[in-house]
Amino acid sequence: MRTITMIVVHCSANSEGSKLRCKDIDKIHRLRGWRNGCGYHYVIPVDGTVEAGRPEEMVGAHCANHNSHSIGVCYIGGLARDGKTPKDTRTMEQKLALRRLLEMLHKKYPKALIVGHNALSIKACPCFDAAKEYNDLQP
Repeated sequence: MRTITMIVVHCSANSEGSKLRCKDIDKIHRLRGWRNGCGYHYVIPVDGTVEAGRPEEMVGAHCANHNSHSIGVCYIGGLARDGKTPKDTRTMEQKLALRRLLEMLHKKYPKALIVGHNALSIKACPCFDAAKEYNDLQP
């Protein structure tokens, strides 16, 4: 079993209102040559459904230098309607689903820090301060 020290929150970098689903990300990642498909462990489309990507016991492909010890969670969106400007586009359904998922993962991995991808890389993703928003779930 892997030792999980971080839960990394991402956005898919798609325009606000995108209908992308986990199966679509899986297809995109396979087209890039990723044999294991979707690099995230969980994906949350705009309707708030939590869709499983890679099994948690498998190393993800979502955050360079941190995949081996993290769980990757991605909400669909993160860009304004222009498709360029970073923006927290989470719907109320996504916010609720993300909160519930992170609460569940926090119970399973109580010592894991919850961070945004932007805390580990020079990116806007997930377009909000995940550590601050989920401060109550930090170890």
